Order: sequence, then structure tokens, then C-alpha cells
Amino acid sequence: MEVLEYSMMDAALKALNIMVEPERLLFLTAGVLLGLVIGVIPGLGGLIGLSLILPFTFDMNPYTALAFMLGLQSVTATGDTIPAVLFGVPGTVASAATIMDGYPMAKKGEAGRALGASFTSNVLGGLFGALLLGLSIPILRPVMLYIGSPELLSFCIFGISLVAVLSGASPAKGMAAACLGILVATTGDDPQTGTLRWTFGSLYLWDGLPIVPLALGIFALPELGDLAIANKSIFAGDKMQSASKGQMQGVKDTFRNWFLVLRCSWIGAGLGAVPGIGASVIDWVAYGHAARTEKGAKDTFARGDVRGVIASESSNNAKEGGALVPTVAFGVPGSASMALILGAFLIHGIVPGPDMLTKNLDITYTLVWSVAMANVLGAGICFMFANQFAKLALVRAGILVPTVVAITMVGAFQGSRAWGDLYALLIFGVLGWIMKRFRWPRPPLILGFVLGGLIERYMFISVERYAWEWLIHPIVLGMLFITLWGLCTPLISGWRARRRLPPEQRRASGGFSVGFRREKLGWSHAFAGFVILVFAAALIASSQWEFGARLVPAVTCYTGLLFSFMFLFSDLFLKSNDSGLEIATSAKQEFEAKAHEFEQEIAQETHFDITQDFGDLDNRAITMRALGYFGWCIGYVAVGHIVGLLPASLLFLILYMRFGAKERWKLVLWIAGLLSIGYYLLFHILLVVPWPQSLIGELFPVLRTMHYFNLF
Repeated sequence: MEVLEYSMMDAALKALNIMVEPERLLFLTAGVLLGLVIGVIPGLGGLIGLSLILPFTFDMNPYTALAFMLGLQSVTATGDTIPAVLFGVPGTVASAATIMDGYPMAKKGEAGRALGASFTSNVLGGLFGALLLGLSIPILRPVMLYIGSPELLSFCIFGISLVAVLSGASPAKGMAAACLGILVATTGDDPQTGTLRWTFGSLYLWDGLPIVPLALGIFALPELGDLAIANKSIFAGDKMQSASKGQMQGVKDTFRNWFLVLRCSWIGAGLGAVPGIGASVIDWVAYGHAARTEKGAKDTFARGDVRGVIASESSNNAKEGGALVPTVAFGVPGSASMALILGAFLIHGIVPGPDMLTKNLDITYTLVWSVAMANVLGAGICFMFANQFAKLALVRAGILVPTVVAITMVGAFQGSRAWGDLYALLIFGVLGWIMKRFRWPRPPLILGFVLGGLIERYMFISVERYAWEWLIHPIVLGMLFITLWGLCTPLISGWRARRRLPPEQRRASGGFSVGFRREKLGWSHAFAGFVILVFAAALIASSQWEFGARLVPAVTCYTGLLFSFMFLFSDLFLKSNDSGLEIATSAKQEFEAKAHEFEQEIAQETHFDITQDFGDLDNRAITMRALGYFGWCIGYVAVGHIVGLLPASLLFLILYMRFGAKERWKLVLWIAGLLSIGYYLLFHILLVVPWPQSLIGELFPVLRTMHYFNLF
């Protein structure tokens, strides 16, 4: 045992000596800088960055190549925090949960605090993931070999159970939204039967809908739309909190909530080590855990609670170290990005497996040091520029909205690099804005979409391989117990609270009366009717498919219909008999009764989604401005079809800022010109985006002989 410990320590020190050489540090820093830039741009993510730099690593030595790649991958989740907090736009799908509290904090003038907390949580989570990688490979090896499809299915079921938390005071709406997400996830060619599901004759949908345009549509376009409708800067208050002071407060918040950081880092690293559980799930699991366990979370989360930012961000970076565990120990990539890093292993003659724990232990610890150093360096760089980032919250909406929309459009195009990505972005952008406007929670829809495909895949394999015996696997039983306990805990807590009331209040607060409440009828119920029609139409359409193809869609539709009707019935017909509390006679009982009524009112207002205050604008003005905003977005795509996406960005910026926002011509031309040059250098020269064919390019092929007009 002493020999083993000595060899591990010796290998760790040898790896550290290798990493502090100037060449390694230079390439590690270059990877970190590129990772931060890619994280900031919505829709790109580490996968695109690794694809970009992989060819440049062929002639490097293994240590330098891995440092370069891991430097980029480790900090992408740090950079994606910036647009999530400042604009409500997820830089990558892994930062979607950060929006829930980070963006409301920016709107309250606490952008610096949110960024400080997120950067600190990122570096602590990243260091925790690196520590896990360094210490746990020998321990986790037998555990990872034991995990199969039934266990992965149980993890997904636990993830779906978080919908009850992310739905706030209306779990029925949340479950219906999650079912809608699962239904969307079944789009494409069914792998078991070959049935084409919900493709509508489009080749684009054969492989399913990419998550990038869906996530950007559900979150990015609605938030930018509300900003355009309000026509104010993100922070519209009188005095914004000092960015430097806010950063330090965010750092203190993180260390004050150290136990939350530790728990969510465990979640990120643990789930990151499980192949198939992607980054788009982990932050929601951590956020849901915090919303369920933190004191007073139901009243403050999604309203600008720094603990929501800490939970999401500490899990984000921790997952990278966890994802390296199966990659190094078994040669099984823990994520799509790890598949590229595994390719770099093989290119440089490094064979993952037992040798990484013996003969190549120094390479393994090089990975550990790379992840740790990249996180520290990335967080340090972000802290240096956080003041400048925070000031973006003061930029006028007429300048900020078109700038971010143009970047979002190109980012969404990275989903599958087809026009369908932009159509999907617009469709889900409208859907997301309507859901937000009618107070339907959006997080359950994203969670349902991400987990839907995984549930179908693992359920098919589990049932085919084990029949129904998979239900008695020890890990499955444990996860199902945890899931059931989590769902029942709120009910048990409510029952216990009611049992503590005096007998008169207990009898008065129990029971319900049934009767149609016309005053409650609103657009939220109209949207529920739309959801019911979608489920009913999908149920009828899938009835002609083979059993294997229609099983999950049918179960999803029936479940969605059940919860949609439950919401309509409970909201329109069911009324609690809380008025009976008036029987309390003593002063103490009267005070307790009023407190109970107030708690009931607060519980009804709990809504885990971002809200927007439009001030004095009436519903008609809001609707007209929303139509105008989405008209601009549709016009961008239409012009892109004619002249190409990048030239369309220039036209969109000029026309929106001048005629939509009434900015001065001089300012418009300066900003549009500089941004267009930046877009061209970044997307066309650096990232080499394969632009789709445009109408001009088809009519005048000669234009494509000129370098610039390759954009067509």
C-alpha cells in the first residue's frame, strides 16, 4: 500500500513538473482563452471548440495536446455563465439553469454579485472534479462496470421527478410541460422499428430535433423579446450595485454556502462520470436539489436568489472531471466532447484502460493538473473583466437586442447546420414566450426533452434484456426509493404542519368545494386547451404505428392529458375551504389563521421561471410589440435565405437599430460595422462555419469565386 501511495505521489509530482513548463502553460492558457470565448457565444459549446483545435494537436507531444484541449473544455462552462446572467441567453445548454436566478439578479442591478458567485462556484466545482478524477478512478472502476441500462434508466426517472420541484405551485402544469418535452424528443427515425415519427415530410427531422435551437428558442428569444418589449436596459433601476463590491459579495456568498457547493459538485462530478447523462441534465438536477433542500427556496428561487446560481454553476465545471473518469478508465467517453479527447488519446498512442493507472499514471495526473489549473486560470481571467461584463446590463435595449439576436441565430445554426435549426429556433421562441407570458414553467419542458430520448433508449434495452427483473436491481431500487421519497416529502411536511394546528383550525382548513370559478378563466387555461389538442392529435397519429414505436409517445400523451385536465379542474373548479379559518376566536388563533392564509397565498404565487415587469404597458401594447419583435426575427431568417446569414446580420443590425430602436445613423453604422467585422472574423475565418446556400448564391454562382462571397 505504501509503494502504491508513493508511486501515485511520485506520478503526481512528475505531472506537475511537466505542466509548469512554459510550453504547456502557454498552450493551456491559449485553450482557456479560446474556451472562454466559445462559452460566451450562444450555441457553440466545447464540442465545436475541440473540433476546431483537434487537427492542430497532431504534431504536438501528448502532454501539450491534452493540456490545450482540456484547457478549452474545462472553462467553456465558465464562459457560458456571462450571457446566461447578463442577457438570459444560455451560452451552452449546460447554463440554462443559471438563467433562472442569474438573470433576475442582473435585472436587480446585482450582475457583479451573480458573476462573482458563478465564477467562484465554477472554480471550486472544477477543482472538486479534478480531485475526484485524481483520487477515485481505482475506486469507481468496479462501480462503473456495474452500471447498466436499468441503472441509467433509474437516474433518468429521478431526473423527471425534479419536474415537481421546477413547476413551483402548479406541478400539474409542470408535468404536462415535461410530457410535451418528452413528446418532442421522440421526433425522428425510431431506432427500434424504423418508423418516422413527427417528421412531417422533412429530412431535417429524421435524426431528431437538436437541443441547441430548442434551448435557445425556449430561453433566449423570449428573454430578448421581453427586453425589446419593455424597451429598457437590463437594469432599469436608479443605482446599480458596484461591480467590484458585488463580485466580492458573490465570493462571500459562495463560501457562506460551502455545503451547497459541495453537494452540487458531488452531483456534477458523479453524474458526469456516468456515460449518457449529458451536461444539459446535470445543472437542472443540481438546481432542483437546491430548490428542494435549501431553506425558503420556494419563495426566492427564480427571483434572483444567489443560491440558485451557486447550485447550477458548481455542478457545471465539476462534471468535466467526472466525465474524464470513464474516458480514462475504460475508453468510454462520458460525453460527446470526451469522445474527441479520446480521439486525441488514440492519435498520440495513449490507450485508455488499466495502463492509465499503472504505466501511464503520469499522463493521468497531467489531466488532473490540466483541469485544475484551467479552472483557476479561467476564473481569474473572468474576475479581471467582470466589471466590464456587468456594465452590459446598462446598454440600451435597442442596441443590445439586435446584437445578441444576431449571435443567437448563428449559434442556433450550429445545431445541425441546416435551415431547419433556424425554423426550430423561431417556433420554440414563440412557444417559450407564450409559456412565459401565460405562466407555464419552461424548465420542465427542457428537462423532459433531454431525458425523453434517454428514457426511451434505456427502457427498451432494459426490458429486452431483463424483462421486468430490472426493477429489482439494488441501484434501481435505491434510486426509485429516493425518487418516491422526494415526491412524497412535501405532502408529508404539509400533513405534519396541519397536524400541529389546533383542532378547530385543522377541521376548518381541510376539505374542498367544487364549483366553476369564472373569474379564474384566463389565457393560461387556453394554453392548456392547446396542449390537450397537441396530445390528442399525437395520440391519434401514433395509433397506426408499430407497438415499439408508439409505446413511449402513447404513454406520454395519456400522462400529459391526465395532468392537463388535472390542472384545469383544480384551477377552475376546485376551491379550498380556507374561509373556515374564521372560526378561530382567540387573538392567538386569529393571528395564526392569518399567517396560514398568507402562507397559502405565497405558495400559490411560487413560480420557478423568470418574470418580467412591463410597467404601464397594457396587454394590447405588449402583444403588438411582441409581434413586431418576432417579425424582425422572421425577417432576419427570410433575408438570410436571399443573401446569406452573415450579410443578413449586417442588414438586420442596421435596420433594427435605426428603424426599430430609432438610434442615430452615425451610432448605428459604427456599431453595425464593427460587429459585422467581428462576426466575420470569428464565424467565417476562425470557426469556419459552413454557411447554408442562399438564393443569390444559387442564381449567381460566379459570386462564390470571391472569398468574401463564399458567405453566399
